Amino acid sequence: MTTMLDASLRKTYRRDGVVCLRGALDSAALARALAAYDWSLANPSPSANTYAGGSGRFYQDLANRAAWPAYRELVTESPAADHVAALWGTPDVWFMYEQVFLKEGGDTRRTPWHQDASYLPIEGDEVAVMWISFERVAQEHSLEFVRGSQRGPLYDGSRFDPADDTAPIYGDGSMPRLPDIEMERAARSKSWDVVSFGVEPGDAIVFHPALLHGGAATRSGARRRTLSLRFFGAGAKYAARPGQRRTFVEEQTATSVFQLLPGVLSPGDAFRHPGFPQVRPKSAA
Repeated sequence: MTTMLDASLRKTYRRDGVVCLRGALDSAALARALAAYDWSLANPSPSANTYAGGSGRFYQDLANRAAWPAYRELVTESPAADHVAALWGTPDVWFMYEQVFLKEGGDTRRTPWHQDASYLPIEGDEVAVMWISFERVAQEHSLEFVRGSQRGPLYDGSRFDPADDTAPIYGDGSMPRLPDIEMERAARSKSWDVVSFGVEPGDAIVFHPALLHGGAATRSGARRRTLSLRFFGAGAKYAARPGQRRTFVEEQTATSVFQLLPGVLSPGDAFRHPGFPQVRPKSAA
């Protein structure tokens, strides 16, 4: 399967680090995505957690090593990987991992501003996150992005502390602390080039993981189920991050494939591991 995208979308993705693909997933692909999402909710990994803050439930889980059989059909048969290949202009795509979010039951806190790349040992232009919502999300309640911020700097990650969105996960000085974007926006002390997109089921937002982004809160009575699929291409490189374990973790005890990488890859190596299946070209899947 191949996907034709308007040339302006590829240009926008390279410049801004984010695009919204309208109607990216047809009804069959959306059904596969929801089936995979439901599997994740029913089979939580050791990384699953519920964030504090607000009266509602804000749940997330990611990189479940047992998830691939449940996600294989979605990743290999839907056009998701074709879309990112078209944005990169490359035929080679690997699947990195899935992430699920659930906000429901009452008010939930805003997802703090952060960059996924701060948590991930990967870098390069050919890395992408595809964000899929199973509910209609108005623009004012959707993800927000700082356009062009994928070009740096790379900030320390947020530990999602309800008392301080900028509280770092590493705190060793190797990465600058996150700016308080919400405070600066409220005070109008700094202008941030923020963009967001309202979405319908079937739409997909694709963004670079080094892009600063955050999510609006949800209010009582609202429900938001979202699935993120993460992909990388041939140009992606392994990158060491602060606090990363330097020793190899045995296959049978690792809860995430990322725990296997420090003993195998060095910074600058091509980002490859059998735990990350190649899904395009389709003959490689």
